[in-house]
Amino acid sequence: MKTMPWRDFCALVSSIGVVGLGLGATIPLTALRLDQRGIGTDIVGIITAASAFGILAATPFVSRWVARYGPRGCMLGAIAASALSTALMETTDNLLLWGLLRFVFGACMGVLFTIGEAWVNHLAPVNSRGRVVAMYTTAFTLFQLIGPALVAGLEGKVAWPFAACGALFLLALPGMALIADDAHHDEDEPHVSWRAVLPRMPMIAVGAAFFALFDTLALSLLPLYAIRQGIVTELALLSATVVLVGDTALQFAFGWLADHVGRRRVHTGCGIAVCVLLPLLPFAAGTPWLWWILLLMLGATAGAIYMLSLVACGARFQGQSLVAASAIVNASWGITSSGGPLVTGLLMQTTGINALPAVLWCGAAIFVACAWWEYKQGYVD
Repeated sequence: MKTMPWRDFCALVSSIGVVGLGLGATIPLTALRLDQRGIGTDIVGIITAASAFGILAATPFVSRWVARYGPRGCMLGAIAASALSTALMETTDNLLLWGLLRFVFGACMGVLFTIGEAWVNHLAPVNSRGRVVAMYTTAFTLFQLIGPALVAGLEGKVAWPFAACGALFLLALPGMALIADDAHHDEDEPHVSWRAVLPRMPMIAVGAAFFALFDTLALSLLPLYAIRQGIVTELALLSATVVLVGDTALQFAFGWLADHVGRRRVHTGCGIAVCVLLPLLPFAAGTPWLWWILLLMLGATAGAIYMLSLVACGARFQGQSLVAASAIVNASWGITSSGGPLVTGLLMQTTGINALPAVLWCGAAIFVACAWWEYKQGYVD
């Protein structure tokens, strides 16, 4: 039975955690600086979306790059490029250049997420894959949560904030150096196109797309939804944080459950739970304790859908096919995180604020339908 290479795993988790910290810091810092310059929210949204388009642009090529340069070489290059693209934002106020730099940054994130997710699946033993992947996703989310607090704490105290954020990414390099060289890279293994693996992962791709939609809407529109439901502004702004806390706190529990009960059962059960919980959102807004509990449960179950999609990738694919599958997961993320808030915001404006839970419910229902279709087709993993 395969044993867990703890040194490689801890090094990978520490590196991706630092990346999460840098990512969590650069997003609010970019929005803050643009707002301080009097830039409208429409332009802020476009520049923010440039990162998602960067992820989309890079992910189709990641498996080819890994086949040529190895996973560690690609990750080292992406870490250095993300640090440089962030630091260069300190040197210009040109909005077009900022958009380009955020595009490059997003492309680097696409490389790091794709390879990191494939790598942790390669390291994980079959009988504990749920717990191992959960530790990986929990570490990333936890560090990402710290990022905005770091920006708030250092606001006005650092002369070159973008340069400081760029330097954060460089802290991931020592961890990468500790990982065994080319731990799962086989130079003789041919490149695998994403087209070859996509038909075998509808539930996985839709699960990743749903959580990307959920995550971006929770961060961008959920506080506004809470305010419109009559929740005071200070508490409404905490709503997104509570969702992320639920996501962070319970991932290991869901991973443990998947290892002991079966990944498919837990995965599908989380989708059904989200479908049950979302219609309660409008009714919970008038009862604070119910509102917070509901948000915690939604964050936990929606986050588990994404985490278990990564687990399913590791169970279903290996080698270059696993890298290609991870690239599809990140492409799904890029598509819904860039377009989802725009569509949902328009629907909320034209049909009412409850378009938010309605859109999320439709996404969760599609995921459950894909799970049912895979079950009928006899998928086993």
